[in-house]
Amino acid sequence: MELNENARVDTSQVDDRRGSGGGGGMGIPIPIGGGRGGIVGIVIAVLVALVGGGFGLNAATNGGGSEQGDNTSLEQKCSAQDALKQLDCRNALYVNSIQAYWRTAMPEAFGEQYRPSKTVFFSQNVSTACGAADSGVGPFYCPADDLVYIDLSFYKLLADQLGAEGEFAQPYVLAHEYGHHVQDLLGTEAQMRRQQQRDPQSANALSVKLELQADCYAGAWAKNATGTADDKGQKIFTSITEQDISQAIDTAEKIGDDAIQQRSGRPVNPDEFTHGSSEQRKQWFTKGFTTGDPKSCDTFGSGA
Repeated sequence: MELNENARVDTSQVDDRRGSGGGGGMGIPIPIGGGRGGIVGIVIAVLVALVGGGFGLNAATNGGGSEQGDNTSLEQKCSAQDALKQLDCRNALYVNSIQAYWRTAMPEAFGEQYRPSKTVFFSQNVSTACGAADSGVGPFYCPADDLVYIDLSFYKLLADQLGAEGEFAQPYVLAHEYGHHVQDLLGTEAQMRRQQQRDPQSANALSVKLELQADCYAGAWAKNATGTADDKGQKIFTSITEQDISQAIDTAEKIGDDAIQQRSGRPVNPDEFTHGSSEQRKQWFTKGFTTGDPKSCDTFGSGA
């Protein structure tokens, strides 16, 4: 993977709340991995957390989700010549690429306009409309405020504890969460929640379908990422290699529900899956990448 050093990092697509935090509101967060606390929570809890559940958010409080960060230092850092050496600037540029893709792909594939969403950088804890979150939640999307949240320290834990060391694991994680934003815009997430209420016994299976579709959307972005550009028309990626795609697939496999259950020392139980097995996550990311078409990501279709 090679980023274009001439591409402009648009930090307006990020809300930098590092060093701040607070309470929260009501909603259901959608994280990258399974477990009560997501991948990071499982690592911190020495891999003993149960798969499925409340994702570590405190949804018992009201209000919240309106806190704003200060992007001044981030904007200055990401305007410097060596900006792409900085983790936060690279991640902001990944967000730029993902949203540039969906601005074109969503109308073409689904006939709906894409509405941009910010990614919130936070450290340790943060206020969201889905509740008070801490780093143990891992990266997640909150449908109640249409924002993606990530503590960038997640990547170190992802590499050190789960062995997903490749750089391309980072844009894959973000692309997965923006896949949830697309589902929110299309009404897929809300429809799935209604189905869960009508058929509680299928709640986990429906959750798996939602997560695998987000993986597939991430694959579709990856296929088209080298065609994305900044607001001046400069390409964001100059190259994405087979090794990069292998890194994304490796990450998807390592955060499969079965892999997480095995790491927690528990027997693999598909009935408890909420995000899909390692093989399923690999399969659907690969399908999105192979076709490059988000319309191919119908995990809810008959026979899918």
